[in-house]
Amino acid sequence: MNFLNQVGAILWKDILTEYRTKDALTSMLIFGLLVILMFHFAFEPDSRETEKFGPGLLWMTFIFAGILGMNRAFATERENDSLQGLMLAPVDWSAIYLGKMLANLVFMLLAESVILFCFALFFNFSLMPRWGWMVTITVLGTLGFASVGTILAAVSMNTRMSDVMLPILLLPIALPVVIGAVESTAAILTDPPGESLTFWIKFLVVFNVIFITLPLLLFDFVLEE
Repeated sequence: MNFLNQVGAILWKDILTEYRTKDALTSMLIFGLLVILMFHFAFEPDSRETEKFGPGLLWMTFIFAGILGMNRAFATERENDSLQGLMLAPVDWSAIYLGKMLANLVFMLLAESVILFCFALFFNFSLMPRWGWMVTITVLGTLGFASVGTILAAVSMNTRMSDVMLPILLLPIALPVVIGAVESTAAILTDPPGESLTFWIKFLVVFNVIFITLPLLLFDFVLEE
């Protein structure tokens, strides 16, 4: 079995597990929609405060909903000791990381698509003229967050308070991608899009290259520990 087939097998396993349990998606969607609903009552739609704080509120919802999903990334393997089976299987350990990361990316993007739709509906944001940029920023920002979150979920998996340790470890490291995603989202909400948009898009691309490559190189050491 080549490397891509190994990654696909891990990805498909996690998708099937989530399809049967719906733990991660349900928790992310419920949390995200509740946060959007609370913000809807806290800020008046079409107000300047909404335009000013909207990108930050949106990505804060994405990030904290994503953390709920990340906590489930290795929960099944920890509870059933199946991670040992994956480690003993004839697969490259970096394929385990990549498959898990892609699964987290898929789950987060599915939840974010619903959250983004509700956000645009509640706050009267018209994203249709900018949907291409919004999709690009969302994918890049989520990819960077998922790449860091997956390896840190593996690091915190065996700690006594893994649910608490993950956000403590993840948020400081993922801060650059959050800043880049918020700034680029704010740039596309101006008409015309802000000149800083290209810079922040390139920033997200560079962040993703670095923080996908490093976990691939370091994941073997994480599993050995």
